Amino acid sequence: MLVKLRNAVRIVFLYLRRIALVHLYGMDISSTSRVSWRVYLDKTYPKGIHIGEESYIASGSMILTHDFCRGIRTDTYIGKRCFIGANVIVLPGVTIGDSVVVGSVAVVTKNVPSGRIVAGNPARIINTGIETGRYGKITNLKPSSDAD
Repeated sequence: MLVKLRNAVRIVFLYLRRIALVHLYGMDISSTSRVSWRVYLDKTYPKGIHIGEESYIASGSMILTHDFCRGIRTDTYIGKRCFIGANVIVLPGVTIGDSVVVGSVAVVTKNVPSGRIVAGNPARIINTGIETGRYGKITNLKPSSDAD
């Protein structure tokens, strides 16, 4: 009973946070996505954050839209039904396609095509041709020897 109550309260707080990020900062975050409470979304250029439907961003991740040293402010996109693991860093200007799984602690420095699993620093493709369901849960996984 206590667990159900805690989860309900958590969902309400995440919903209220999303409302604040969308309406106060102008971020483009789908109403069906889930962004964990301790995710850092860059507020230097908040309108550059784009998160697709039914995507999940796990705790400790950072989604960046600016690089002070290079004077860049650019859009960063996360597609539909993606899973971004814990403590991932997505650098400014990166586009992550639909149905992508990013392994924990990865640093995504380049665009990721749809239907891929990436991991590492820098993030590299470790599997291709995957399909994901709600919140990036993998629905089919084919062994891939031709990862880019």
